[in-house]
Amino acid sequence: MGCKIVGISDASGGCFNPRGLDVRAMRLYADQHPRRQLEGYRSEGVEPVSGTQLLELPCDVLIPAALEGQITTANADRIRARLIVEGANGPTTPEADAILAGNGVEIVPDILANAGGVVVSYFEWVQGLQEYFWDEHDVNGKLERVIVGAFNQVYTLAAERRSSLRTAAYLVAVQRVADANIIRGVYPDDLGAA
Repeated sequence: MGCKIVGISDASGGCFNPRGLDVRAMRLYADQHPRRQLEGYRSEGVEPVSGTQLLELPCDVLIPAALEGQITTANADRIRARLIVEGANGPTTPEADAILAGNGVEIVPDILANAGGVVVSYFEWVQGLQEYFWDEHDVNGKLERVIVGAFNQVYTLAAERRSSLRTAAYLVAVQRVADANIIRGVYPDDLGAA
């Protein structure tokens, strides 16, 4: 999509090259090693960095996509990305979130950014019920419609309320639960009573 990947890390460490990384070569390297990790990967212009250092390197978009609690008060002020897309569950602590917001960093929250797996699990459930299965192209198209629609709804609400994307995502989620309760009705406390 025209992006230049300048940093990647895994459990063994990371690699950084401000001119861009050859992601295919790195994937091939990892696939050829027993633990499927980047440890030991070398290429011209690539410098090894720790996962912690990688979070603080210059980039436009930062995608913490593995562990929770990686962006904290200890490093939030040193994050140089202007946009964070949370691929992991809870990679940013609430305190760090406030620091980043104060520094003008936009965050696409985890409940929006990494919802694709849950959505596709739902698609699998639907296909199983129908005993009619979609090909990968169909699944990807349906997934894109759901994710883009959800993002647009959250983005619009954030703009209307002048809130963060995280707050808007929470507001949308709470509204959906409230709407479902109204549509389905309140369940009685004792279902067994006659």
